[in-house]
Amino acid sequence: MASPTAMTAIVLLNAGPVKATFSGKVTLNDIDAPSGYHIVGEGAADFATGGAKVAFAEETRDVTILHDEAEAQIGSTLAQLGARLIGSTSRKLAANVFENFAAVVAPSS
Repeated sequence: MASPTAMTAIVLLNAGPVKATFSGKVTLNDIDAPSGYHIVGEGAADFATGGAKVAFAEETRDVTILHDEAEAQIGSTLAQLGARLIGSTSRKLAANVFENFAAVVAPSS
């Protein structure tokens, strides 16, 4: 944590035959607690930037729905793989993030 709204990160990414390491920063912007925020990541090494708008909507007292709209831009070695492989990898990574998030916040049995 560099500040309450900024973090440094190292990401190791395997996308098909290419492995890349990104070091960079992640920041939270447009914070509208408890309704949502905008998360932005910027990486070095090859080239990667991206972000997501995240919004929370209360469905019932015990259920909150998380909505996200993500975007990413990549360059160099990863960009040569093509949008199809990059798209499927990014969807898989996003699914992993939300599965882990759900496991952390789910009520204990």
